[in-house]
Amino acid sequence: MKLLPYLLAGTVLLTSTGAHALNYCGELKNHFGPLDYRKRGEVNLEIVENAHFTPEVEAGIKGNTSYLGGDLDYTLRAIPNHPRALATLAMVALRDKQVKVPATKWPVECYFNRAIRFAPDDAAVRATYGTYLLALGKTDDAVGMFATAVEMAPEDPTINYNAGLAYLKKKEYAKSRLHAKKAYALGFPLPGLKNKLVEAGKWDEPAQ
Repeated sequence: MKLLPYLLAGTVLLTSTGAHALNYCGELKNHFGPLDYRKRGEVNLEIVENAHFTPEVEAGIKGNTSYLGGDLDYTLRAIPNHPRALATLAMVALRDKQVKVPATKWPVECYFNRAIRFAPDDAAVRATYGTYLLALGKTDDAVGMFATAVEMAPEDPTINYNAGLAYLKKKEYAKSRLHAKKAYALGFPLPGLKNKLVEAGKWDEPAQ
């Protein structure tokens, strides 16, 4: 599959939650749901996950009720802001060098667009999208997503850590260090970001 047409379409979707995105990525109305991932315990997410988001689906190995893409599509139409399913979809697309995973309805960026339309205040969705954009080399867009995610969840260590990685890629070292120190103060366990800042001469402690 050629990447360029989908990447160009995705660039439009990044900043659009209006009619164009709706027409391109579909309405949110679904025969089951849509359900809010953050309301686990209040709504029955497990009825979807037990059939369509099994451990093998989450690992990107194979589908359970249909093709891998089919089960991911079903999960994300029923639970648009499911961050783990979004992360798996992004991982499979990057691994297989595709922007539309077979048996899904839309390109990957549509599922993020739908998630944001459904739950515009969900920091986990923004952060997961930021990670995908960073992997695509869309660093400026990734930084924007992480900036929004941090505003929504300033005390989340993982979001701060990944925001630090995005700023590091832009060589905005002061902002990267700020988010790194916040992440570590909040208990984030991995030293990778700190070590990268040490290597760049932008940290005041030795690498681990």
